[in-house]
Amino acid sequence: MPGRPPLRQLWIPLALGLVAALGLPPFGLWIATPLALAILIHRAARRDGVFLPMLAAGFGWFALSMSWIVEPFLVEPEIHGWMAPFALVLMALGGALFWAVPAALAARLTVPGPRRAIAIAAALLLSDWLRGWIFTGLPWALIGHAWIDTPLAQTAAWTGALGLGAITLTLAALPALIRPLPAVVLAVALTGGLWSVGLARLSQPLPPDSPARLRIVQPNAQQDLKWDPQWAAVFFQRLLDLSAEPGPRDVVIWPETAVNFLLEDADPVLPAMAQAAGAPLVLGIQRRDGSRFYNSLVTLNPDATIGAVYDKFHLVPFGEYVPWGDALARIGIGAFAAQQGNGYSAGPGPVVMQVPGLPDFQPLICYEAIFPQHLRGLDQRPAWLLQATNDAWFGKFSGPYQHLAQARLRAIESGLPLIRAANTGISAVIDPHGRIRQSLPLGVAGKIDAALPAPLPQTPWMRWGNAPVVLLAALMLGLAITRRRPDRNLLA
Repeated sequence: MPGRPPLRQLWIPLALGLVAALGLPPFGLWIATPLALAILIHRAARRDGVFLPMLAAGFGWFALSMSWIVEPFLVEPEIHGWMAPFALVLMALGGALFWAVPAALAARLTVPGPRRAIAIAAALLLSDWLRGWIFTGLPWALIGHAWIDTPLAQTAAWTGALGLGAITLTLAALPALIRPLPAVVLAVALTGGLWSVGLARLSQPLPPDSPARLRIVQPNAQQDLKWDPQWAAVFFQRLLDLSAEPGPRDVVIWPETAVNFLLEDADPVLPAMAQAAGAPLVLGIQRRDGSRFYNSLVTLNPDATIGAVYDKFHLVPFGEYVPWGDALARIGIGAFAAQQGNGYSAGPGPVVMQVPGLPDFQPLICYEAIFPQHLRGLDQRPAWLLQATNDAWFGKFSGPYQHLAQARLRAIESGLPLIRAANTGISAVIDPHGRIRQSLPLGVAGKIDAALPAPLPQTPWMRWGNAPVVLLAALMLGLAITRRRPDRNLLA
């Protein structure tokens, strides 16, 4: 077919996708992302047959950035290990379609040249936004995530993570729009200007910390041992011992599904848990309500009574629930990660929780923290965010570091401190600038005693959300496709 590149030529965009992914954690080579995407967009803007090259590039991006997807299947390799390579290939191929389809449509609606570059960049940005919503959403490995370890990430307080992607794609499109030297000068100036804005924001003093003292407990319960009855007793005792260590605390926080029993079966051990905590205890635990099971965050009062309860509402498809689960349960098909029933039921939605003696907070259980939209629309603004998570599912290479990076972005976007309690790590205290004050690394049992950072005033992103970035990308796409006459380099 005319315009379709030979398959042997797809190794170049595949390599560019792999290089671009080096900007994401744990590598953090942020400059690799705009440089690799610049070459990719420059090539795509000057030729037909965009679909396959962009599919190859997207495959490289998602294969490396989402390589942790194999880890859940290796928890019990004798049962699920054979599925790991299929999961990686299908995940990378599915993600690649979010690059190839919009880029091909943008190319089909434009002629080769600068406007095609603009259209492809805008289409990729809109695709990143759409990926946070469609099929329940998976805004993981967004293009803008490459900036999290740089001062430029502070611009997310105005633009959100999607705006960081807009900056990246703007830099990447420049070489296709103007001559090389002006493109480099303009890219350096834009990056340097936004970097300076970030440094200025980071230099501003934060409000004094809240007087509340937190204790975050990380039991390091390995996923392959966590539900074994003998080891579960060991991990439970570890939670109690770490909680009871001397030191002031106004709340003790345990991670997601911290214990191997249901809330309804916990009465015999609730007094021991309350005594060890010596303060209100917030813990992840599964609970049952009739025939339904929930992945929950529960407050245990010092008198061993149950306080506020939050049920996770944004569940992991096929991990925590299966679409049409009630029907499929009849033939024995259930969710991969759920330990009770055939899958969890969803809670009602985002809430603000109250714990006596503490500022109010918004709970986020694991996966929920990757969705920035869940921070907006609450009736009242919380003073902090709490993420209880079990990153043991993600292995030790890239997944936990990427998950932590996204939690840091939530702090920047919202202007709220984020407290992270992780089962095997990385537990952390994150200030409203997204900086990690204290942390416990992967694979370590321990605790963090820390003051609760105070919030900043509401950020512009919390007021506007992604609407300005989405509208700007749609406008640029519309302007690019309305003119079909061939055009030259804009500064040629």
